[in-house]
Amino acid sequence: MELPTVDFSSVVNRQENAVFRRVMEVAALRGTLRDPAAQLLDVACLALNRLPPRYIRHEADFYFYLSPQERDQLESAIFEAVDQAFALVEHQQQQEQPPPQS
Repeated sequence: MELPTVDFSSVVNRQENAVFRRVMEVAALRGTLRDPAAQLLDVACLALNRLPPRYIRHEADFYFYLSPQERDQLESAIFEAVDQAFALVEHQQQQEQPPPQS
């Protein structure tokens, strides 16, 4: 049997976009990072590593198969993971020497 060519690019980790949105929302409120272009990527990676992946093909599928309670739990987990990631990056930043003054 010959297998068809399959494009797997429609399979995504739903957590990624949700975390990216939350990182940017929190960053706009906090404004505490010394090098936001690099550190926001670190925050996103740390937060994503705290969450289980949720692979989907369509956003509608994701919401169809989750109860409202499960959606709320997932959103709370994303908020907590992003908050913890910011705290870790900010703590690390405080431990580093400040950049030299010119």
